[in-house]
Amino acid sequence: MDNWSALFDGQTRYGLDINDSTVKADVLRFRGREALSEPFNWDIEFTSLEAHIPPEQVLMKYASFRMRSGKSVHGMVTRLEWLSTSRDQSHYRLTLSSRLTLLGYTRQCAVYQNQSVPEVVEQVLRKHGLEGPDFEFRLERTYPARELITQWQETDLQFIQRILSEVGIYWRTMMDDVRGLDTYILADSQLNYQFDVQLPYSEPSGLFDGAAESVWDVRTWHNIATGTVATRNYNYRTATTPMDATVSVRNDAVTTGEHYRYAAPYRVAGDDASPEPETESGAFYARIHHERELNRSARIHLFSNAAHLTPGQVLEPQGDVITALKEGVILTQVTYRGARDSRLHVSVWGMPYTERYCFRPVEVPRPVIPGTLPARIESREKNDIYAHLDEQGRYRVKLDFDREGTESGYGYLWLRMAKPYAGETLGWHTPLIDGTEVAIAYSNGDIDLPYIAYALHDSEHPDHVTRDNHTRNVLRTPANNKLRMEDRRGEEHVRLATEYGKTQLNSGHLVDAQGQRRGTGAELRTDEWGTIRAGKGLFVSADAQAKAQGEVLDMSTALEEIDRLNQQLQQLEIAAEQAQALKVDVDSQIWMFEQRLKPLNEAVLFSAPEGMALTSGEDMQLAAGRNLALNAGEDFSVGVMGNATLLTGEKLGLFARTGQLSLKSGEGPIDVQAQNANMRLFAEKKLTLSSASNISFAGKKRITLVGGGSYLRLEAGKVEYGTTATYLRRVKRTMFAGAHSTPTSSVLMPLVEDLIKDGFFDEQFRILNDSGKPMANVPYFISTESGETFKGVTDNQGLCKRVFSKEASKLTVWLGVQALERW
Repeated sequence: MDNWSALFDGQTRYGLDINDSTVKADVLRFRGREALSEPFNWDIEFTSLEAHIPPEQVLMKYASFRMRSGKSVHGMVTRLEWLSTSRDQSHYRLTLSSRLTLLGYTRQCAVYQNQSVPEVVEQVLRKHGLEGPDFEFRLERTYPARELITQWQETDLQFIQRILSEVGIYWRTMMDDVRGLDTYILADSQLNYQFDVQLPYSEPSGLFDGAAESVWDVRTWHNIATGTVATRNYNYRTATTPMDATVSVRNDAVTTGEHYRYAAPYRVAGDDASPEPETESGAFYARIHHERELNRSARIHLFSNAAHLTPGQVLEPQGDVITALKEGVILTQVTYRGARDSRLHVSVWGMPYTERYCFRPVEVPRPVIPGTLPARIESREKNDIYAHLDEQGRYRVKLDFDREGTESGYGYLWLRMAKPYAGETLGWHTPLIDGTEVAIAYSNGDIDLPYIAYALHDSEHPDHVTRDNHTRNVLRTPANNKLRMEDRRGEEHVRLATEYGKTQLNSGHLVDAQGQRRGTGAELRTDEWGTIRAGKGLFVSADAQAKAQGEVLDMSTALEEIDRLNQQLQQLEIAAEQAQALKVDVDSQIWMFEQRLKPLNEAVLFSAPEGMALTSGEDMQLAAGRNLALNAGEDFSVGVMGNATLLTGEKLGLFARTGQLSLKSGEGPIDVQAQNANMRLFAEKKLTLSSASNISFAGKKRITLVGGGSYLRLEAGKVEYGTTATYLRRVKRTMFAGAHSTPTSSVLMPLVEDLIKDGFFDEQFRILNDSGKPMANVPYFISTESGETFKGVTDNQGLCKRVFSKEASKLTVWLGVQALERW
């Protein structure tokens, strides 16, 4: 200060020194403006003996502007203007600005993740060369890391002003005279104002103030302020959690009304009853905004001649002052005006000091992105063949504008993808893989609320539907799972296919990979196993339904055919009963028709109007747990090139009503046995036994031939014949010899033993009504201790199916409705 004082003579009140410059400046006049949360600017006019000052001698040079009163302003020269040149000197004007002004020359699009607002601001300041002594955070709160902070087409100055204003952090400028630099204090509370600044309130007398520093000419403005601020937000991470907060800061202003703010940037509602709500909660933002409203409720203006007044100070005018000045004035803006031939004029703007709320910078609105931005899906593995998702089904992307070389898969926060349909663990989600181009949209245009709007094709990922196949609608996954719908008129088709086993469902106009026709209709095919399962029933039909008209389960044609054949079978049953042949179990077929086929109750019904064929290259097996019925309106033919075997556990009946029953063997013998009973041959007309060779009758006990009452009986040691009339012998010769007999060849009858003797246990139940009569067609359900089950309906004799088991087991039987419930 002493060295500078030597530079001031009686008429020189101000000095300007430009570092690293040969320019000697003689200050002519100046205007300066300083405000909270804004870079300062001083316009200084000066004269110099140099007629043409090169801009590089001044611009981007540190400079100091000093007043004889002791105030110093250190900053950077950002503007130089030549005004005039005379014979003796040249007239110039330069602008001395805060170092933060230089941040306004850098415009960025950048992404900051998982950092707090103070951390981001510090990162930006350090990027511009400001170091530890150049700025200081004096914060009463701890600010949480935000998932995302986006800088969008803003200068670095605009960016830090915006994010600081969102959380209510202000800054004030200080001067470091030792280093000759401007420094900054960033604070969020009135505790960090500069206190103990006192000046007398005294109106000046005439044009002379006697060099005594004071303030005067106070003016005040009072405005109605908003009474309360309410906030609401939506957070999809906690979709049902209330996100409302309503705050009214205690104040002396005249207030009314409510300011409702929707979609403020917070994750939790916070405690709106607390004077210190959780930082960056809904209640926090409501309070910050109400404090900002209250900042405008009262404004104060003063004039002064004190050069040391600066924004951020709490000025306490001394003397007889009005009420608005009694608690002090927090200075928010100060302007300075002076010249070499006039005294300093200071204009002060501020608001009444209060401990109830703090100065808050005017909120700077976030930039709005009304459209979308290009990005690419990103995975932690390059060219990952699968989607990289988190537990909520969200994606990582790399924004095209982001120039930071972040690790793959971490370039942006997890993003939701908009879908055409969504719900609780339901919806439509076709996962996107690494490299897919997507469009990033922003909720309400908010740059910090991105989501994936849709995916796009590009030169590296061309569209699978182009002018070459423009009639097709195709959904195809990276593994070539495909849903294809062809709209070409006359060639419409749909294909649902997967590469695994080349499994396909094709319908309509069927084509091959080259688009050549390979058939029409429908095809279900696979190189693997196939299953058709229908729990309630399955109807497979070749009966036509023109243009897909009619009921899906229209089985009338098939049922009419079955019913007609059942009626024919009933007629045959009557004839068989009259002929005392083994009756056909028609009742079980009728029961199946009524109870199973008509309602299609857990049954499979095949129908074809013109024919049906089953073929197998090797074996074919038909099995039924109860009855197997084959019913034909005309012929029934079975042909085998090997052996044909018909085995029954009980009876076997063959009945030909009007035609011939023929049993013939082309090469081998015919062996007919009744192993444990009688055998009868009967004909209404002639019975003929003939042989091209010999006929042998043998009876172990006796043989009796009877015709018209006459008989011949042959038995051991005796031949007897008799008649009621004539016995006629026509022989040429009769010979007699001694007694003789012909041995009878013994035929061994195989013994069919009971199954129980072969290690099986069996049981059969007969169901009787209260009067002891068999009950037919009663549903039953039988279970064993080992878990085996048997079900069916009783036959005409009230009998259930015989149950076999390799071990003795307790059986449980349910009948009627109880049985059907367990089916």
